Amino acid sequence: LPWHGKSLPPAGWHLDEEEYKLTTSFYVEFIIEFCRALDLEKPVVMGESMGGNICLELALRHENEFSALIALEGCDHSPGWHIDPLHHPHIHGGEAVATAVFGLMAPDSPDEYRWETWWYYAQGGPGIFKGDLYYYSVDSDYRDRVHKISGKVPIYFLTGEYDFACTPTMTQRTAEKVKNSECIIFGGGHFPTSEDPDKFKDVVTPVLKKIVQNDPKRRANNARDLGGHGGGSQGSGSRKDDRPSGRRVIDL
Repeated sequence: LPWHGKSLPPAGWHLDEEEYKLTTSFYVEFIIEFCRALDLEKPVVMGESMGGNICLELALRHENEFSALIALEGCDHSPGWHIDPLHHPHIHGGEAVATAVFGLMAPDSPDEYRWETWWYYAQGGPGIFKGDLYYYSVDSDYRDRVHKISGKVPIYFLTGEYDFACTPTMTQRTAEKVKNSECIIFGGGHFPTSEDPDKFKDVVTPVLKKIVQNDPKRRANNARDLGGHGGGSQGSGSRKDDRPSGRRVIDL
């Protein structure tokens, strides 16, 4: 997303008079356009925290675009996180943000990974975490909408038992209202991919295998991919023919 990681803000951002707020509309449109730019055919989307919540919106608005959705630490509503102290001139934003999320991790996750996760969050741009939480706590209330998800695309909910932003109860409550969904509660926290990647691999691998097994086309592609990468074209168009073989260049 723009503003995140090494992605710069949009041009002219310094002229904006309004503070940054991530909205449902922009978030969904960005994901859809990103997938289309990469020529992805019915990909599997996995998101964590706010990325878990957006899976519900994708299921509601773009069920034909995906083979499956994996919502990590996702639920239909997680209020109370969009607060002013996360971006305040008297408070060190990076430390406040990172320390706020530190407690969401499981106490038995390796210290090395927990502090790496702290460091990631400490490096966010001013006000970005608060702006993301506008989507997470304000603009993503699905309590009266999740029952409208048709079930055409399977959704897998995975939540750590130590997560108090999206508790196991909140996830289970959501999954009960979503057709064609599965709920898995495991021994982890809010950031399973970064706080304990080895444990998370054990949790998510059976889900990925189930997705492949239930999708004949994906199952065939998976078998072909395991046979090697030589010779075949992986996308449409001829522009890739004269590009360096060591990397893929995306025209946005």
